[in-house]
Amino acid sequence: MHSHQLKRREFIGGFAAVAVLRPVGGVAQVASKRPLVAYLVGGSKSAADRYFGGFSQGMRELGYVAGTDYALDGRYADGDLARAPALVEELIGLKPDVIMSGIMAGVVAAKKLTDTIPIVSPSLVDPVGFGFAASHARPGGNVTGMLLTVEDLPSKLLGLTVELVPGARKVGVLVNVNNPNHPPQLRNMEAAAHALGVALLPVGVALPEDLHAAFQTLAREEVKAVLAPIDAMLLSERKRIALFAVAVHLPTVFAERAHVEDGALMSYGVDLREVWRRTASFVDKILKGAKPGDLPIEFPTKLQLVINLMVAKALGLTVPDTLLARADEVIE
Repeated sequence: MHSHQLKRREFIGGFAAVAVLRPVGGVAQVASKRPLVAYLVGGSKSAADRYFGGFSQGMRELGYVAGTDYALDGRYADGDLARAPALVEELIGLKPDVIMSGIMAGVVAAKKLTDTIPIVSPSLVDPVGFGFAASHARPGGNVTGMLLTVEDLPSKLLGLTVELVPGARKVGVLVNVNNPNHPPQLRNMEAAAHALGVALLPVGVALPEDLHAAFQTLAREEVKAVLAPIDAMLLSERKRIALFAVAVHLPTVFAERAHVEDGALMSYGVDLREVWRRTASFVDKILKGAKPGDLPIEFPTKLQLVINLMVAKALGLTVPDTLLARADEVIE
């Protein structure tokens, strides 16, 4: 981000904060009807706070004080995305002014229950295909937010894996069977695999306890690398995944950098904390009276490539200089 943009954002954030601190009249009545922002996060609280904290940060920058200017109430699926409908039902029962869902399964569940409460998500995948938006520019319904991936991100992940792991002709893919985002991303990968001459082996998981068997299967099938589209459960279980992968000597590639900090080989994708921070601007506009259907769905602006050289060394892989030169961050 350019420094002048940052300065301007800090200035606007500071200005908004001043405006909130000196309200003009009617303080008591504003306080009594604090808007309620309800949220659903797919992972565990401890695993998700580092990203979700971006939302509170974004709200502070826009001049909102949590607990004073708005109330926040949330639920965590703890990696079991099948729990999304029940948790969303609880949240809708609170009659929130806005409901945010960090997972597409939550958006799907919320949309079934309400056409009136605004639904904002930092992780939309194919909202037009799912029938939640007429177009990205004019969604028209009650769903808006940020796209989780650019269209060809899954195929780019596969391309980077083939570049990094020489002779990777057979690649495993971890698929969360409860994640509605995974089938479209897997299809994108399959088209790329065909072009690259790679055979994909998708292995379905639903719960954290499925991961050990999944890695045993991948090792038995002699895949050369394992990759996975972004997923709340996989993110929450990233430390265990790294251990299972090391045990069977398999390089892993993900779409979120936290995996690489905790032992994966490489990641390429959005910065989740940043997209949660951007989500605050949607909530701000809705609380000020904007309709979600009038707020364009945004594309992720920056994708990060992160490589863990210690993991590469442990796996006996030499990372090509061409890849190192393109990396946004190298962990040594």
